[in-house]
Amino acid sequence: MEESFWQERWRESRIGFHEGDANTLLARHFDSLNLAAGSTVLVPLCGKSFDLEWIAAAGHKVIGVEFNQGAVEEVFQRNGLTPEIVRINGLTRYSAGALTLYVGDFFELTADLLPPIHAIYDRAALVALPDPIRARYARHLVGLTGAVGQLLISVDYPQEQMKGPPFSVPGDAIRALYEDDYDIDCVESRAITGQLATRCSGQEEAWRLSPRP
Repeated sequence: MEESFWQERWRESRIGFHEGDANTLLARHFDSLNLAAGSTVLVPLCGKSFDLEWIAAAGHKVIGVEFNQGAVEEVFQRNGLTPEIVRINGLTRYSAGALTLYVGDFFELTADLLPPIHAIYDRAALVALPDPIRARYARHLVGLTGAVGQLLISVDYPQEQMKGPPFSVPGDAIRALYEDDYDIDCVESRAITGQLATRCSGQEEAWRLSPRP
């Protein structure tokens, strides 16, 4: 997805993907990642999600990546944090406390900019990308992290119901992207609710991706 597309959505406040609280599927299934205290969790295409604070409050460090500078700045402002801001390799890194957020293109993020990553939380990245880009995204994510455990939130609905994003990414598509590196389990499936339910009908699903030995 082109940066201009997402910047336009932010400018026009067409951010129905943004929730006003932490995602309930995150709250119910995050512990299934079995993380030690102080682990580092990567959140690609994080927006200004309240999930970031939820993970930090659970005792972990959070690294996010987001196109929109205003969204990143809002995260720190609402937490009363003054971040250190550093320009690195075409990205801008904001960091304070347990939060480190990069402004820029996720595909510009390189492993040398990251500490060891212990888990991935993907609620709004894979479903934001059209099908031709998903394989590139999955390969880059695995390359950055070494295929650590992942909690992935997806939606499954008839794609003809709406243009997307969020795009429909059913289980078969997830397996095709990740089955070489992960054992893949759907840990919860529920009817789509909220604003998205006015545009389509289907399932919101939580997937646990466990690294293969």
